[in-house]
Amino acid sequence: QMQREGMKPNLVTFISVLQACSHAGLIDEGLRYFKSMSQDHGITPILEHYNCIVDLLGRAGKLMEAMAFVKNMPFQPTDIVWTALLGACRV
Repeated sequence: QMQREGMKPNLVTFISVLQACSHAGLIDEGLRYFKSMSQDHGITPILEHYNCIVDLLGRAGKLMEAMAFVKNMPFQPTDIVWTALLGACRV
């Protein structure tokens, strides 16, 4: 809807969208939006966007994918990344 009205998404817009996808369990959509940031909008994801994807995958129970994502991030994992990953673990 934003794009139809001529508004361009920014870094904060994508954080909100990725968080919404994570909480709604929309894994494929969240991953698509993450890729769309750079491919379609020329926005380089920052650490907060990577945190959202770790949370998205973790909430979906895709812990191995989340861990692989963390290992391939262009940033050093922070406490927030590890908390999101550990928070998804269930005993």
